[in-house]
Amino acid sequence: MIVNEISAKTVLSKSRVFDYAVNPYVGCEHKCTYCYARFIKRFTGHKEAWGDFVDVKINAPELLEREIQRKKVGRVWVSGVCDPYQPLEKRYGLTKQCLKILSTFQWPVTIQTKSPLVLRDLPLLKTFNDIEVGFTVTTSEERIRRIFEPCTPPIEERIRTLGELKYHNIRTFAMIAPMLPEPEPLVLRLKGKVDRVLIDRMNYHYADSQYKLYGLQHALTEVFFSEKKNTLSHAFSRENVPFQFLY
Repeated sequence: MIVNEISAKTVLSKSRVFDYAVNPYVGCEHKCTYCYARFIKRFTGHKEAWGDFVDVKINAPELLEREIQRKKVGRVWVSGVCDPYQPLEKRYGLTKQCLKILSTFQWPVTIQTKSPLVLRDLPLLKTFNDIEVGFTVTTSEERIRRIFEPCTPPIEERIRTLGELKYHNIRTFAMIAPMLPEPEPLVLRLKGKVDRVLIDRMNYHYADSQYKLYGLQHALTEVFFSEKKNTLSHAFSRENVPFQFLY
């Protein structure tokens, strides 16, 4: 893993998903084979494989405190192109520092992660008037997770963390996106732990070789996504779990 400390020029950027995004890191240690964020290499000039580098924006909190006072209040996505709680966050604490600033100014925040490390900041999360925490949970099977998300926390740890956040009255959601094989058991496992579930198909081709290597090509077909949409719709409705398909 190549780690570089860099000084960024800006950190509060416009987002197509929410009003803004804050990314304290460039790159991600989780090394998910399907990750759309690898497009950023076209702009950063990194030659390393995705998951083999992380740039640490050591001046992110300083920039955010300055920029937040110049811009109109809007919802901030933490983060859009990296996991804000990837392992390096334990060492640098940039996400925590940025959240402290966002809390001071009471900007609404949506956190998206795959890491139970978010629980470290539970006292801080409780200081927000408007905050939600989402976990990406793409499959119910550890075997599948290890193929596509080799360096991520186990599925059960993510679900357990959602339950802990919910217990402390933090709004939660799950992203079954991109949907991998074997998502059905997630319905019962997520019940009672999330306020809503968002579901999307595989929209990128970065992981095609993994599908082929492990004989999972069927999970890239229109038939697969149509069948899963029908099955999950009925299952979530039966369990009274709010859900939304994004395809």
